[in-house]
Amino acid sequence: MNILTSVTAPQGWHGDALAIAVFASPKSSNEQLENPAKKALELSESLKNLDVQILACTLTDLITESEFSGEMGASVSGRVGIDYAIRKVILIGLGDPAKANADIWRKAAALAVKWANKEKVKKLALSFPAYNQDVSLTAQAISEGALLAAHQDKRFKSQNANSQFLDQIEILETDPDLANPAIAKAQQIVDGVILARELVSAPANIVTPITLADTAIAIAAESDYFTAKILEQADCEALKMGAFLGVARASDIPPKFIHLIYSNGTPQRKLAIVGKGLTFDSGGLNLKTGVGSSIELMKTDMGGAAAALGAAKAIAKLQPTNVELHFIIAACENMVNGSAMRPGDILTASNGKTIEVNNTDAEGRLTLADALVYADKLGVDAVVDLATLTGACVVALGEDIAGMWSIDDDFADAIAKAAKAAGEKLWRMPLEDPYFDQLKSVVADFKNTGSRAGGAITAALFLKQFVEKTSAWAHLDVAGAVWTERESGYNNAGGTGFAVRTLVNLILN
Repeated sequence: MNILTSVTAPQGWHGDALAIAVFASPKSSNEQLENPAKKALELSESLKNLDVQILACTLTDLITESEFSGEMGASVSGRVGIDYAIRKVILIGLGDPAKANADIWRKAAALAVKWANKEKVKKLALSFPAYNQDVSLTAQAISEGALLAAHQDKRFKSQNANSQFLDQIEILETDPDLANPAIAKAQQIVDGVILARELVSAPANIVTPITLADTAIAIAAESDYFTAKILEQADCEALKMGAFLGVARASDIPPKFIHLIYSNGTPQRKLAIVGKGLTFDSGGLNLKTGVGSSIELMKTDMGGAAAALGAAKAIAKLQPTNVELHFIIAACENMVNGSAMRPGDILTASNGKTIEVNNTDAEGRLTLADALVYADKLGVDAVVDLATLTGACVVALGEDIAGMWSIDDDFADAIAKAAKAAGEKLWRMPLEDPYFDQLKSVVADFKNTGSRAGGAITAALFLKQFVEKTSAWAHLDVAGAVWTERESGYNNAGGTGFAVRTLVNLILN
């Protein structure tokens, strides 16, 4: 799908359909007190002229018939007529301008794309106001929303029918010199999101630890600034990664420890991104069973790794300067055979700490333990890990919000700012040190799980034990956010690519 820009006004455009985004009509304080009901949209003078001259008063009819008010996310559409320059039109509400943010523009563009495909539109024009009078930011937000909404993953459908009718979007009344670089940037970022989506959505017989390693090698091949280092099982044994290898030992597929290094210019910042890479989690001997175990979705247990690789793919194209980045993934499967780790086993991580395994289904933190020790030795300024780590986080925050724990307020603030700009929801959670008492072990330094109460917090406290040198560390529990069963906004059902855009923003800013 091509996204073009034009200085043309809607009155001068010809094509299949026009999407117009509008703010809700403001209400006076007296109106709000006397009549709290929604106020029907009042068209601006330019839209009134467009409606009368080009659209045969279709906008007025649609607003009157549906009592359209321009509330955020609301829309109304209709056919103009065969003999008119524009055949179909949709009005999309942006809501209260005082509450505007870039994600509203993303979702409005996504709504327009989905409507256009449903209506079998091939050429669509967008008439959107500028967000904060910023042409570049507006173009990037619109493009991200449109491209993400247009992505359809039908790789595994026997009848791979293309329901993507839309092949061209034209953003009207915008400066191409400012907008076109922003559109190109959006495409580069979206390519990374789509990679993450497709890694998460693919089944575990397609995406294995070997697949993740090959993906990292392919990303490195795209850029002169990337180097890929893949540690095999023997290399991990030499580094005494007992926690990671303890999880991996029951799988027929060998583990892969992935280290992607990006360096461009003299680094002013050094950041490590660690992604949990369980390509399938059976639960081990604590097998996931029964209703609600979600074993059929455990292909998504590498959502953190997918986000890391998606961000790396975007960075390979964006090529930021004066930064050093490390993308680290301990990739393996958690399976069951005669070699599987048992409840009660004691594993020794690469920093020498011993762990009593009281639940083999709390395996992700074991793989992350050695990955964090590895990252901690790189001399970076900050480390952030991403993991589909606990069901407890989903219970606490739902499926759309990721949890964040951090030992550094400034780093936590930077991540929160990056997530807000991306429209990806995070909520900072407490690192309640006394909760670590739940992990005390009689026979080892600590256990890998505590009680059900505060399970997401104790998981974060477990990971904290493996970051000793780096002063800024944050843990993101993305268990609910990397997958969705429903279409929403610019996410279609399946993998969401969650956190890729947050990571890119964190790196670029």
